[in-house]
Amino acid sequence: MKKSISLLVVLALILSLFALVGCGGEEADDDALTVTVVVSAGFGDKSFNDSAKDGADRLAADKGITVNYIECNNEGIKQKLMDAAEVSDFVVAVGWECYEIEEVAPEYPDTKFIFVDNPVETIADIPNLLCITYAQNEGSFLAGYIAAAMSRTGVVGAVGGDDGDVIGDFLVGYKQGAKYANPDIKVETIIAGDYEDPALGKECALTLADKGADVIFNVAGNTGNGIFEAAQEKSFYAVGVDADQKLTNPEYDDVIICSMKKEVGQSIYDAIAEFADNGTWEGGKVLVTDMANGYISIAYGDEESTQQVPDSLKSEVEELAGKIINGEIEVETTRQ
Repeated sequence: MKKSISLLVVLALILSLFALVGCGGEEADDDALTVTVVVSAGFGDKSFNDSAKDGADRLAADKGITVNYIECNNEGIKQKLMDAAEVSDFVVAVGWECYEIEEVAPEYPDTKFIFVDNPVETIADIPNLLCITYAQNEGSFLAGYIAAAMSRTGVVGAVGGDDGDVIGDFLVGYKQGAKYANPDIKVETIIAGDYEDPALGKECALTLADKGADVIFNVAGNTGNGIFEAAQEKSFYAVGVDADQKLTNPEYDDVIICSMKKEVGQSIYDAIAEFADNGTWEGGKVLVTDMANGYISIAYGDEESTQQVPDSLKSEVEELAGKIINGEIEVETTRQ
């Protein structure tokens, strides 16, 4: 961490970190690692960002790590990354809008950075930066297969948060899986262009329902939570994303049939716990997590959850997952 910042600025930053969202863990240990999670938008999406927070919370509880959180609300992201780096051993950047981490990390060689869900072109030249990406196309293939198998209208849909490569990866896998289940299925998609507007997500879902979609995939974070409200109103099914949304959104358990789960929080936990326990750090690279190493899966809630997907279809999905893992099924991707 740089020493050049003034004492007043450091003190102000520390106070602001505690005031923003709060800190995980028990009493701070002077020798404990300090981790700051910086999200480009905010928490409360019940999917991607909240999964990251869950992983950090568990680091605090299990490893005695001091954890701080910064919500950027899409403003001043670069400066907040720099502020976090001044007082942290690890900075975890969540959201593609944190792309300026590529410029920030080299300026703070004593701080380790993790950028989730996004690679950077110069990663090989930044040894203190680890990028973690996810094979969401694999899980989305299974989600599409389930959606098509559960559809009664022959039309399924998806709402994406943006038109970037990550959302594109979700959508190509979803379409391929749907067609694998039913070559005649029609797949309708809408790009909402926003991750923080549930009312917009509801509007998009209603538009898809008007086109006949009776199963709609949420690939839009907090915006996508509006899909579930629309599903209850119009009596169609929904597929959750990133977290097990039958559990994070229990009020919509009756319409969420499954979720395409990305273990964002677990990947953060594992990378930092490995350093805390063993001093191991593998920066300067992109770590690809997938179905084979257990970071991508389909979730159906727990024993208390409504199970709309029949056991026979779950067995088919498990068999397909095995074929993806062993390479028998090659899932299309937008990843480089």
